[in-house]
Amino acid sequence: MKEPNPITRRRFVAGTIATGAAAAVSGAASAAETRNTGGASTRRADVVVVGAGFAGLTAARRIARAGRSVIVVEARDRVGGRVWNHQLGGGHVSERGGTFVGPTQDRVLALMKELHVGKFPTYDTGNNVYYNGSYRQAYSDTGPLGTAPPDPLAIAEITAVVERLDMMSQSVPVDAPWTAPNAATYESYTLERWVKENSGSSRFQALVPMATRPIFGAEPRELSLLFVLFYIASSGDEKNPGTFERNFDTRGGAQQWRVLGGSQVIALKMASQLGAHVVLNSPVRRIIQESGVTVQSDRVTVKAKRAIVAVPPALAGRIEYEPLLPFQRDQLTQRYGQGTLTKVAAVYDTPFWRHAGYNGTAVDTGFPVSATFDDSPPGGKPGVIFGFIGGDNARRYAALSPSGRRSAVLKQFAKFWGSKALHAREFFETSWSSEQWTRGCPVGIPATGALLAYGPWLRAPIGRIHWAGTETSNYWNGYMDGAVRSGERAAKEVLREL
Repeated sequence: MKEPNPITRRRFVAGTIATGAAAAVSGAASAAETRNTGGASTRRADVVVVGAGFAGLTAARRIARAGRSVIVVEARDRVGGRVWNHQLGGGHVSERGGTFVGPTQDRVLALMKELHVGKFPTYDTGNNVYYNGSYRQAYSDTGPLGTAPPDPLAIAEITAVVERLDMMSQSVPVDAPWTAPNAATYESYTLERWVKENSGSSRFQALVPMATRPIFGAEPRELSLLFVLFYIASSGDEKNPGTFERNFDTRGGAQQWRVLGGSQVIALKMASQLGAHVVLNSPVRRIIQESGVTVQSDRVTVKAKRAIVAVPPALAGRIEYEPLLPFQRDQLTQRYGQGTLTKVAAVYDTPFWRHAGYNGTAVDTGFPVSATFDDSPPGGKPGVIFGFIGGDNARRYAALSPSGRRSAVLKQFAKFWGSKALHAREFFETSWSSEQWTRGCPVGIPATGALLAYGPWLRAPIGRIHWAGTETSNYWNGYMDGAVRSGERAAKEVLREL
């Protein structure tokens, strides 16, 4: 393998994750060639895919099923990207990353059916808990606001603001939000500024970061209003317009179901079908376009006709390209940082909160956790609660000692459900911003103005390079479904060109 210039060699590459598995898709193995070159190898295929998350594996699987050869190169030692199971013992799992599927997430649900992966309802019997400062409220999500808290001092503004955002989002095309009639105006606003101009109470305004921290891993001041409206519009499908409620809710929303075996099992099954065509522990350093495309990674060089880069924009921008990509694409990746999110979980012998009449969902304007869910296995034991810590809370949380972090979370859980919450038998956390091949979660976030200036470069092919990843999806951007959709789109683009 030709060694990259040590002066220009980049340290990182975007990678979602892969696990090498057994059988190859029929017909794919015979089409790929391998040649030893000392410590590394050169392989040939019709298509090379960078990243073995849901997007990359979906694309590779589609290409292989069309009879074309494909090789997936992955930086990590596992598949799944921002989807990662945590073993609890006894055959039970929790999830460190993406967890839920819901109505209108048609593509991931279809993929699960095809792979014989089941789903089960997120536990939603009993009351949610809401804290705003010292104010506490227990409530059912069967009411008109769903998972949003029916705070009597903020309910009028919650209803009015959500309805207005939903209405505004209807003018934002999911395929090209930068072409919306009011795109320039929306891009001149952060969500924080818009909320302050369109609401009157500090009580309601305190609720907004409580929502944006788990959804985006960001504060309202960090979010372009155009991007937020697109995200709302994206929370649907071709037949059902997106709504904020569907994005936020459990019952009838994006958190309605969980995946049997943990959500990473979807990626594991795709990877098992691709077998030796998935190369792990091999960060991509350079992509060269000549008569074909050459992808250089730590373990393998792949020569192919086309490449799909299926990683977040922020990481795709850290790969070295020859020739240089157009400046517009590079400017886009410079302005598309990852959200700041840590996911924490506490494991108990039993889900004691259920017996007390709670469903494990809590939302809090305070520190550190903004939203929690019951993540217990289908049989109910052990009991697991996970929580999202995002934005400023995640940055503050990272400065604590390990024992201080655990203590802060368990004390907050005890505030929600009583002193039993202090006695977790296991506590684990995943700082997605610290993960080398992710650098943040749950989604890439464009800076204010970036969509308007550079949006068309988000998924437009450049020569022989095509782009995938949930950030490039029109529907369910930022979710597993969006990743699957993007992989399907990229595979279709490539197959048309072969």
